[in-house]
Amino acid sequence: MKNATFRQLKVFNEVARHLSFIRAAENLHLTPPAVTMQIKELEGHVGAPLFERRGKQVSLTTTGEYMLVYARKILSTLKDAEDAAARLQRAEAGVLTIGLVSTAKYFMMKMLAEFRKKHPGVELKLALGNRDQLVQMLQNNEVDIAVMGRPPKELQTRAEPFAAHPHVFIAAPGHALTKQAQLTPEDLRLYDFIVREVGSGTRVAMEKFMADAKVEPRLNMQLKSNEMIKQAVMAGLGLGFISLHTIGQELSQGLIEILPVDGSPVVRAWNVVHTQSKMLSPAAEAFRYFILENGEAHLARQFGAALPLRST
Repeated sequence: MKNATFRQLKVFNEVARHLSFIRAAENLHLTPPAVTMQIKELEGHVGAPLFERRGKQVSLTTTGEYMLVYARKILSTLKDAEDAAARLQRAEAGVLTIGLVSTAKYFMMKMLAEFRKKHPGVELKLALGNRDQLVQMLQNNEVDIAVMGRPPKELQTRAEPFAAHPHVFIAAPGHALTKQAQLTPEDLRLYDFIVREVGSGTRVAMEKFMADAKVEPRLNMQLKSNEMIKQAVMAGLGLGFISLHTIGQELSQGLIEILPVDGSPVVRAWNVVHTQSKMLSPAAEAFRYFILENGEAHLARQFGAALPLRST
């Protein structure tokens, strides 16, 4: 292992995270053959295969699982060293890796553009995933700071709310429930729901709301993205429960309707999160302050007119 390079370890970590050579190549801006070459060279240093490949299926070998633990420790230590060097230089420069739950991408891109204008020396890298995946990234020190809804209880983190995050029930225009002025959770019992995957914060919020109302929803379909849920709802395949911040365009074009369900919108909070053990670089601190100072106003401008918010 002494001849292994940091580049090889980074490639190894990325392939292990996605269990896909193609996804790793896309995220690292490399070609799949280049990723394969880096893994083969690392396997040569280790003296054993790190992955098993069966057709398109990729899985870690036992050796790979052990090596991944140490690779992540090395990469985490290297990142801490880079952050320490940046703090000593007191410069807002270098690479800032931001973790985003997939729902946040609907508003964060504009905010990131504003941040880059104020801090042109910072190179931004984004890591997208559902809540569980983002918690894992924080734990592995793969991201410097994260934007998410429900902060993790699994880790010792500093979570600071910066804006309201409403979730609403939606249906296709013309659905029977859209003709009613007010609905109760009980009125939803007989209708199919299209939901996010297990591990999604949106899924957790819906399940808690329905459990509190003592209603068991009919789960008809499980999809891994907000875009797929919106398309399925618009096609009339069922009802949805989704972040208001994902449906601005569909609402303005009349492609989706919000159902007036008692107790909704379910208002949670957007948080900016980092682990308590992590010393933030100047770039990460600058981003944190930027989000806390500008996040609420930005979301109010973009989505404030969509519906009147009520606390739940």
